[in-house]
Amino acid sequence: MTLAQLAAATEVSVSMLSSVERGQKAPTIVVLSRIADGLGTGLADLIDDVEPRRVIVRRAADQDTIDEPGGWRRTVVSPVVPGVNLEWIRTTLPAGCDAGEFPAYAPGSHEFVVVESGTLRLGLDGQVTDLLAGDSLYFAADVAHAYANPGSEPCSYSVVALIMRPRGPQ
Repeated sequence: MTLAQLAAATEVSVSMLSSVERGQKAPTIVVLSRIADGLGTGLADLIDDVEPRRVIVRRAADQDTIDEPGGWRRTVVSPVVPGVNLEWIRTTLPAGCDAGEFPAYAPGSHEFVVVESGTLRLGLDGQVTDLLAGDSLYFAADVAHAYANPGSEPCSYSVVALIMRPRGPQ
Protein backbone atom coordinates (compact mmCIF):
# COMPACT_ATOMS: atom_id res chain seq x y z
CA MET A 1 0.00 0.00 0.00
CA THR A 2 1.38 3.42 -0.89
CA LEU A 3 1.41 6.32 1.57
CA ALA A 4 -1.22 8.07 -0.60
CA GLN A 5 -3.50 5.01 -0.41
CA LEU A 6 -3.00 4.74 3.35
CA ALA A 7 -3.66 8.48 3.76
CA ALA A 8 -6.96 8.11 1.87
CA ALA A 9 -7.96 5.11 4.01
CA THR A 10 -7.02 6.76 7.32
CA GLU A 11 -7.75 10.49 6.86
CA VAL A 12 -4.16 11.08 8.06
CA SER A 13 -1.94 13.24 5.83
CA VAL A 14 0.84 11.71 3.76
CA SER A 15 3.39 13.96 5.51
CA MET A 16 2.25 12.78 8.97
CA LEU A 17 2.31 9.11 7.90
CA SER A 18 5.80 9.59 6.48
CA SER A 19 7.02 11.29 9.67
CA VAL A 20 5.58 8.50 11.83
CA GLU A 21 7.10 5.82 9.59
CA ARG A 22 10.55 7.44 9.88
CA GLY A 23 10.23 7.93 13.65
CA GLN A 24 10.34 11.73 13.35
CA LYS A 25 6.94 12.27 15.01
CA ALA A 26 5.17 10.47 17.83
CA PRO A 27 1.57 10.06 16.68
CA THR A 28 -1.36 10.62 19.02
CA ILE A 29 -3.42 7.62 19.98
CA VAL A 30 -6.17 8.87 17.67
CA VAL A 31 -3.76 8.92 14.71
CA LEU A 32 -2.48 5.44 15.57
CA SER A 33 -6.04 4.17 15.79
CA ARG A 34 -6.83 5.64 12.35
CA ILE A 35 -3.72 3.98 10.89
CA ALA A 36 -4.70 0.64 12.41
CA ASP A 37 -8.25 1.00 11.07
CA GLY A 38 -6.92 1.91 7.61
CA LEU A 39 -4.72 -1.18 7.63
CA GLY A 40 -7.65 -3.34 8.75
CA THR A 41 -5.97 -4.36 11.98
CA GLY A 42 -6.33 -3.66 15.67
CA LEU A 43 -4.31 -1.01 17.42
CA ALA A 44 -2.63 -3.64 19.62
CA ASP A 45 -1.54 -5.59 16.54
CA LEU A 46 -0.09 -2.42 15.02
CA ILE A 47 2.00 -1.74 18.10
CA ASP A 48 2.74 -5.39 19.01
CA ASP A 49 5.39 -4.73 21.64
CA VAL A 50 6.86 -8.09 22.60
CA GLU A 51 7.17 -6.92 26.18
CA PRO A 52 4.92 -4.02 27.15
CA ARG A 53 6.78 -1.04 28.54
CA ARG A 54 5.63 -0.07 32.01
CA VAL A 55 7.31 3.34 31.86
CA ILE A 56 7.13 5.61 28.83
CA VAL A 57 8.91 8.97 28.85
CA ARG A 58 8.10 11.77 26.43
CA ARG A 59 10.77 14.41 26.62
CA ALA A 60 9.78 18.05 26.26
CA ALA A 61 11.72 18.26 22.98
CA ASP A 62 9.60 15.39 21.57
CA GLN A 63 6.21 16.88 22.47
CA ASP A 64 4.06 18.04 19.57
CA THR A 65 3.40 21.80 19.74
CA ILE A 66 0.89 23.30 17.33
CA ASP A 67 0.56 27.05 16.73
CA GLU A 68 -3.06 27.63 15.78
CA PRO A 69 -4.65 30.52 13.86
CA GLY A 70 -5.50 33.38 16.21
CA GLY A 71 -2.22 33.06 18.11
CA TRP A 72 -3.11 30.20 20.44
CA ARG A 73 -0.80 27.29 21.06
CA ARG A 74 -1.35 23.72 22.21
CA THR A 75 1.16 21.06 23.20
CA VAL A 76 0.42 17.35 23.51
CA VAL A 77 2.43 16.50 26.61
CA SER A 78 1.28 12.94 27.26
CA PRO A 79 3.33 9.97 26.09
CA VAL A 80 1.70 7.66 23.54
CA VAL A 81 0.52 4.56 25.39
CA PRO A 82 -0.58 1.71 23.13
CA GLY A 83 -4.22 0.81 23.67
CA VAL A 84 -4.98 3.92 25.77
CA ASN A 85 -7.06 6.68 24.13
CA LEU A 86 -5.86 9.39 26.50
CA GLU A 87 -4.25 12.72 25.69
CA TRP A 88 -2.98 15.46 27.99
CA ILE A 89 -2.89 18.79 26.18
CA ARG A 90 -1.53 22.07 27.53
CA THR A 91 -2.95 25.16 25.82
CA THR A 92 -2.28 28.89 25.98
CA LEU A 93 -4.86 31.34 24.64
CA PRO A 94 -3.83 34.99 24.20
CA ALA A 95 -6.04 37.68 25.75
CA GLY A 96 -9.40 37.89 23.98
CA CYS A 97 -8.74 34.76 21.87
CA ASP A 98 -11.57 32.46 20.82
CA ALA A 99 -10.25 29.00 19.88
CA GLY A 100 -13.61 28.09 18.38
CA GLU A 101 -16.02 25.20 18.76
CA PHE A 102 -14.99 21.57 18.59
CA PRO A 103 -17.39 18.83 17.51
CA ALA A 104 -18.74 16.24 19.90
CA TYR A 105 -16.65 13.11 20.37
CA ALA A 106 -18.13 9.61 20.42
CA PRO A 107 -20.25 8.57 23.42
CA GLY A 108 -18.10 7.49 26.35
CA SER A 109 -15.54 10.29 25.77
CA HIS A 110 -14.49 12.47 28.71
CA GLU A 111 -12.53 15.70 29.23
CA PHE A 112 -11.01 17.08 32.42
CA VAL A 113 -9.94 20.75 32.35
CA VAL A 114 -7.78 22.67 34.84
CA VAL A 115 -6.95 26.36 34.47
CA GLU A 116 -3.37 27.27 35.38
CA SER A 117 -3.65 31.05 34.83
CA GLY A 118 -6.07 33.60 33.42
CA THR A 119 -9.74 33.08 32.59
CA LEU A 120 -11.14 30.28 30.45
CA ARG A 121 -14.66 30.43 29.02
CA LEU A 122 -15.88 26.93 28.24
CA GLY A 123 -19.00 26.48 26.14
CA LEU A 124 -20.71 23.12 26.39
CA ASP A 125 -23.66 22.47 24.12
CA GLY A 126 -24.86 26.06 24.57
CA GLN A 127 -24.05 26.35 28.30
CA VAL A 128 -21.18 28.74 29.23
CA THR A 129 -18.93 28.36 32.28
CA ASP A 130 -16.09 30.73 33.22
CA LEU A 131 -13.13 29.16 35.01
CA LEU A 132 -10.36 31.03 36.86
CA ALA A 133 -6.82 30.00 37.84
CA GLY A 134 -6.97 26.84 39.95
CA ASP A 135 -10.50 25.90 38.85
CA SER A 136 -11.16 22.51 37.28
CA LEU A 137 -14.08 20.98 35.43
CA TYR A 138 -15.15 17.62 34.02
CA PHE A 139 -17.55 17.08 31.14
CA ALA A 140 -18.80 14.19 29.06
CA ALA A 141 -17.20 15.11 25.72
CA ASP A 142 -20.00 13.76 23.54
CA VAL A 143 -21.29 17.34 23.09
CA ALA A 144 -19.97 20.25 21.04
CA HIS A 145 -17.54 22.28 23.16
CA ALA A 146 -15.76 25.62 22.77
CA TYR A 147 -12.79 27.31 24.45
CA ALA A 148 -12.17 31.07 24.68
CA ASN A 149 -10.25 33.57 26.79
CA PRO A 150 -12.49 36.58 27.54
CA GLY A 151 -9.85 38.13 29.81
CA SER A 152 -7.15 40.73 29.28
CA GLU A 153 -4.30 38.35 30.23
CA PRO A 154 -3.19 35.09 28.56
CA CYS A 155 -4.94 31.94 29.77
CA SER A 156 -3.06 28.67 30.25
CA TYR A 157 -4.95 25.46 30.88
CA SER A 158 -4.62 21.71 30.55
CA VAL A 159 -7.07 19.21 29.16
CA VAL A 160 -6.89 15.50 29.86
CA ALA A 161 -9.09 13.79 27.29
CA LEU A 162 -10.21 10.18 27.10
CA ILE A 163 -11.56 9.99 23.57
CA MET A 164 -13.56 7.04 22.32
CA ARG A 165 -14.24 6.59 18.66
CA PRO A 166 -16.18 3.94 16.81
CA ARG A 167 -13.95 1.21 15.41
CA GLY A 168 -14.00 0.51 11.69
CA PRO A 169 -14.28 -2.95 10.15
CA GLN A 170 -11.69 -5.35 11.51
